[in-house]
Amino acid sequence: MLTIRRLVAEPSLGLRVLTPELGDSLENEIVWLHTTELPDPSRYVRSNELVLTNGLWQPQVSAERFVDAVAGARAAGLVFGLTAQTPSIPPSLAESCRTRGLPLIELCIGVPFAAVTEAAAHLRNEDLQAELTATVHRSNALAASLSRGGGAAGVLTVLRRDSDLPLMVVDRAGRCLASIECQPTDTQVRDAAAALHRTPPPLEVVLDDSGPAVLYLVQGVLGDINAGLFCLRPAADLTATDKEALAQAARFLSVEVTKQQALHAIEARFAGELLEMILSGPGRSAEVAHRLRSYGVPADRTLAVFAFAAADPADQDTAVPDGIIDVIAAVLSAHGISAFTGAASRDVVAIFPWELGTDELTHVARDMSAEVARRANQARIIIGVGDLAAGAGALREPLVRAREVCQVLRVTEGKDTATFADIATFRMLFGLLDDQVRRRFAQQVLSVIREHDLRANTELEQTLRVFLANDGRWAVTAAELHLHVNTLRNRIARITELTGRDVNRLESKIDLFLALYLVPDE
Repeated sequence: MLTIRRLVAEPSLGLRVLTPELGDSLENEIVWLHTTELPDPSRYVRSNELVLTNGLWQPQVSAERFVDAVAGARAAGLVFGLTAQTPSIPPSLAESCRTRGLPLIELCIGVPFAAVTEAAAHLRNEDLQAELTATVHRSNALAASLSRGGGAAGVLTVLRRDSDLPLMVVDRAGRCLASIECQPTDTQVRDAAAALHRTPPPLEVVLDDSGPAVLYLVQGVLGDINAGLFCLRPAADLTATDKEALAQAARFLSVEVTKQQALHAIEARFAGELLEMILSGPGRSAEVAHRLRSYGVPADRTLAVFAFAAADPADQDTAVPDGIIDVIAAVLSAHGISAFTGAASRDVVAIFPWELGTDELTHVARDMSAEVARRANQARIIIGVGDLAAGAGALREPLVRAREVCQVLRVTEGKDTATFADIATFRMLFGLLDDQVRRRFAQQVLSVIREHDLRANTELEQTLRVFLANDGRWAVTAAELHLHVNTLRNRIARITELTGRDVNRLESKIDLFLALYLVPDE
């Protein structure tokens, strides 16, 4: 960095500081040098420039006025070049500089301003060369770290060689990928992820009560924001070198985060394929066993199945919050359980070996529900517990039951964990059937009603839904649909005629209810 002190240290210039009491100001950065003899150069002097003058302005303006103009422009200092006409510094000039806090430097006779400018250019080139060298060395170190598999933590380790800044890398899913010189709290990580979702993302963000943190975006190949490098210091506390190093690290982190996201996508695809294999039945048990072993799960032992989801029936998209699969894997690992975990559209499935009984399994599920909710910052995490499976070939029914239990718990109050035996409803029975069988049943029952509604522009299906939802109460249903009771009776009679199912008979009412359950109202 070019400063007055570095210029004064150049022996060939013969510079002498006349305001030693302003020593701290000698360390301020000089952006460049400005030579002037104008009585009022304030319009042309930039902030932090070093002003050079021979004092030719003295017949026109007092030293005090000139210093006021230079100091008002926020110049870094004043170099007064002695000449034969002015062989010494005017006392009023020195006093004015002390009063305004403007460093004053004397340049001896015979040394031209060009020599000072040349020396400044030489020092600036030295700085630029040093910065370039440091950037190249850091780039090589970052590349080497990533090539050795150091990941995001390796990138931060390289940065620590030059500074002790507290840093963390957080992705949009709310995962802390690495940290150094700090211990990020759950709140800090959550606030950091929230900042990445803002449009546009802030340059600084307040994380918890730790004060402002500088954000450097980690972008993907298409310019999308994948993560952020957070320096837990305000921008004002960072040097230019710090900022350059952090920006450079963020670019390298883009490569690492993109790679990790690609790996996560591949893992998710393989996990989804494994779940499909299990659901297809025992015919692919050999493939299921092979896949489970690749995840470190022994396929020939007794296996347990958990289905996790966030309990928020008002928003089905939040069944699998961002990052929850990593939280679940970490909680399972903390309990000493080596498991396969895979995310589906409605839940996260975990399959793992289990040597104890169902009671112990349910107890572990209750503990995990609370722990996952706390770590994932969710109000409530529910877990459907499947029956124990005697090996990989017997996983289909426990998996279906665990997932159906999970979905039942999502829309009910009370329990956060349950088994099939705890919640035995028609939903469980449907869960054991193939999707094709369920769709065929609903189509057989409802097709004539839907065709009639489409052809005659009626609302028989909606009428039936409301009627059954109100437990067949005629007056309540008529009031909700804004119909006369006789009109409602005519519609129900038409439904009976079309479907051959009389709502006054229990078995017919069950058929109609289940068909409507399988085909949600659109």
